[in-house]
Amino acid sequence: MNSSVSARLNADLLDEKYAQWCEDPSSVELTWSSFFEGFELGVSQAPEEGDAPAKSAAPVSSPASSVPAVHEDHEFEGKVVGLVYNYRTLGHTQAQINPLDETPEVNPRLALSEYKFTEAEMSREASNPYFFDGRKMVLSDMVTALKATYSGKIGFEFMHIHNTTVRHWVRERIEQHGANGPDSDPELQIKSLRWLLESETFENFLAKKFLGEKRFSLEGGEGTMVVLNAILENCPKNDVLEIEMGMAHRGRLNVLANFVKKSLTTLLYEFTPNYEPGLVAGDGDVKYHLGYESVREFPDGNVRVNLAANPSHLEAVNPVVEGKARARQRVLGDDGDKTDRKRVLPILIHGDAAFAGQGSVAEVLNLSQLPGYRTGGTIHLIINNQIGFTTMPADARSSAYATDVAKMIEAPILHVNGEEPMELYWAAQFALEFRKQFGRDVVIDMYCYRRQGHNEADQAAFTQPLVAKEIAARTTFGQLYKKQLVESQVLTPEDADALEQAIWDTLEEGHQKMVKMSEAGDRTVFSGSTAIIQPEYNHDPVNTGISKERLQHIGKVLTTVPDTFTLNPTLAKRFIPRRVDALAKGGPFDWAFAESLAFGALMLEGSPVRLSGQDCRRGTFSQRHAVFYDYETRERYIPLQNLAEDQAKFCVYNSLLSEFAVLGFDYGYSLSYPSMLTMWEAQFGDFSNGAQVIIDQFISSAESKWQTPSDLVMLLPHGYEGMGPEHSSARLERFLQLCAEQNMIVGNFTTPAQYFHALRRQKHRDFRKPLIIMTPKSLLGRPEAVSSEADFLEGTSFQEIIQDPIAVENPDSVNRIVFCSGKVYYDLVAHRKEYGIEGAAIVRVEQLYPFHGDMVKEIIGRFPNADRFVWCQEEPKNMGAWTYISPQFLNTLGVWPIYAGRKPGSSPAAGSKAMHYREQKALLEKAFEI
Repeated sequence: MNSSVSARLNADLLDEKYAQWCEDPSSVELTWSSFFEGFELGVSQAPEEGDAPAKSAAPVSSPASSVPAVHEDHEFEGKVVGLVYNYRTLGHTQAQINPLDETPEVNPRLALSEYKFTEAEMSREASNPYFFDGRKMVLSDMVTALKATYSGKIGFEFMHIHNTTVRHWVRERIEQHGANGPDSDPELQIKSLRWLLESETFENFLAKKFLGEKRFSLEGGEGTMVVLNAILENCPKNDVLEIEMGMAHRGRLNVLANFVKKSLTTLLYEFTPNYEPGLVAGDGDVKYHLGYESVREFPDGNVRVNLAANPSHLEAVNPVVEGKARARQRVLGDDGDKTDRKRVLPILIHGDAAFAGQGSVAEVLNLSQLPGYRTGGTIHLIINNQIGFTTMPADARSSAYATDVAKMIEAPILHVNGEEPMELYWAAQFALEFRKQFGRDVVIDMYCYRRQGHNEADQAAFTQPLVAKEIAARTTFGQLYKKQLVESQVLTPEDADALEQAIWDTLEEGHQKMVKMSEAGDRTVFSGSTAIIQPEYNHDPVNTGISKERLQHIGKVLTTVPDTFTLNPTLAKRFIPRRVDALAKGGPFDWAFAESLAFGALMLEGSPVRLSGQDCRRGTFSQRHAVFYDYETRERYIPLQNLAEDQAKFCVYNSLLSEFAVLGFDYGYSLSYPSMLTMWEAQFGDFSNGAQVIIDQFISSAESKWQTPSDLVMLLPHGYEGMGPEHSSARLERFLQLCAEQNMIVGNFTTPAQYFHALRRQKHRDFRKPLIIMTPKSLLGRPEAVSSEADFLEGTSFQEIIQDPIAVENPDSVNRIVFCSGKVYYDLVAHRKEYGIEGAAIVRVEQLYPFHGDMVKEIIGRFPNADRFVWCQEEPKNMGAWTYISPQFLNTLGVWPIYAGRKPGSSPAAGSKAMHYREQKALLEKAFEI
């Protein structure tokens, strides 16, 4: 068979295989798939940075049309294309990223035998248009370059990125690095050594001075400090003004001391037995949970660094940090088209086991590109100890890497050898540049080890004896690098020793200063504390009413749309006319209208408003309609953004289907933007238990632990209407159980005006407390549950306790007072009226915590003949307010109240409406029982 016939037959085969591959890439063998991937890459032009990938109107011709006349040439080129493609895709699997394993196994799919290169071909000249800019080289040299680039001390995962502009940018940077090699600048090497020795010496110093104390050391993961400092000193030239950080306890003290630069005297004092958190305020927390803030100074600009306080719950701080970062971006004006969230950088430091194991990681990654939650890209640094407490990776995850979850957002992932300082420095630079270029997340997976056990008192040898022995015998990273720089004559032995000694001397000086100050009783040892101490809680009324003119103005804006806007017919016929009528007649105002009036009044006073949660633009119950959608075009119109030219900002966002991440984000937002009313709404109140960690570890306790006040508002739809166990209770009892030390406000309101005043009160006090509201469901449309215009006007305020307006007309006739909260009030009033019950007053406890006992006493005093006191609730006896409120009444009245409610239950509510109505009737009868 002559060569032309052979070439034609091979061209036909190519066409056949190419057609199969276009239909289904998995239907052809790996070598064919690799070739076609490379072919399509080769025939396309790589776009310039920032440009969209080029698209051709004409179809790509088949590979057969590009086949050289000589089959052997084509076959060779195809194998080269496949080799390059597979190194880009799989090179990381055999990269030298594990300092404990310097000779990783070769991936069989990258073995040269897989491509059947002949000995002669290894000496042939080869090239690829997108490897080293198409430079021609001998094939054996190309293989060496591919290994150095993709299977060196960094393993790259980026081929999962679908966007070709992003993927090409990443590839170009990687291959530039492969061609140039790691930086060998002596100054940079010495700086990196200093960072490593600062970290190592710090841990040794603590171990010597505070024997046996837990510190969750960074030993084995000192490369963390190279990455962090590399990011920090490159921030000014990348337009970063602030860093918001979150991390777990591993290495936290080291980061506080050597990166955030927390006062050394304070940090060391926290190790002493004399340390009392109460000297700051509240109950305090262990030293390796505390946060700190400082300003780091550089010749080309300063950078504010804030490390968030966090609990032991791994990865729980992540959404809080993202929320803090977004808020700071808003404060700095870093959310416009020109800056696009470049000035505030979120950094999250993870452990390998937690990053793979905690579901909150995926939730927070999912926030990264959403309009209401994106922060311009987060740098994730994983301190990959290759263990979680005592659990090895084989037992901790089903994925190849701890980082595989990050592929869901197409983040580039760099697996870096944790004992290669210059590679770590380059990875940090790459991460910053990538984030600046694309505003997306990037992951640095630093492979290292843990020299100690889980903590300093823990023995890793119990469960990992072989690895523990290997690590114990291993020279520390700092000493290894010190020796390397001395041997390469970057430093003299004397200079290297002097550098290390100077670090130790600084620590000794700080320790001696701390001891002197402590012995002298000098409290300035706490200088540098970033605690926020605020005034004590009080029950003083706050005038939150507004003028009639302002109410009417806001109302008019809320009921007006542009002439060109086509409103939904239902809204046009019912929603808007109902509001117009209320404005004209002085009421009735429903809950959603009252809420919008509160938002509008605050914004006109200069307080911005943010509301986020599932479906909150419309509202779970179609009550809010904060955003109108054109019925013909779906164009949006937001009335509350059109109140006045100088109004504060209004933001309302439908969130992803997550409670944990979104509540954590909004909580973090409230910390860093105190002038804004920040609210999170649950679709139904009981769904909030999906964020229980955020509620328990942050919202209810952070002020006491870390002196970080928040006035976040949680809106939790709550009420028993026969909707079953999952949509009745917001678990009021759990919030009340968390209440102490005036840590938060819990309310169950009965009127729209009360809701209006409670929201406005959040911004009109000199202290900040989270506000937990059991928001209504059926009351949203109940005719009695409305307010009049007078309830919103100047001189009005929130009422913590509301007395019975009917019973007060004849107080001497009252012998029974029924106390209640929320929706059941209207059921009690209706029952009393239906059955003509006399002698009973119904008093509403609108604010359950902090409980206003003095006001309750005052109201009771108005009914001199009352001798029976009842607490009525809809919830089962072991739920709702009963277990909290009954001791409050005992302390206030000296008597235990009568209980009227459902019997104890393991489920919050009955599943059948018939049972619900029967139980509801029984509790109402019990409330008025003689």
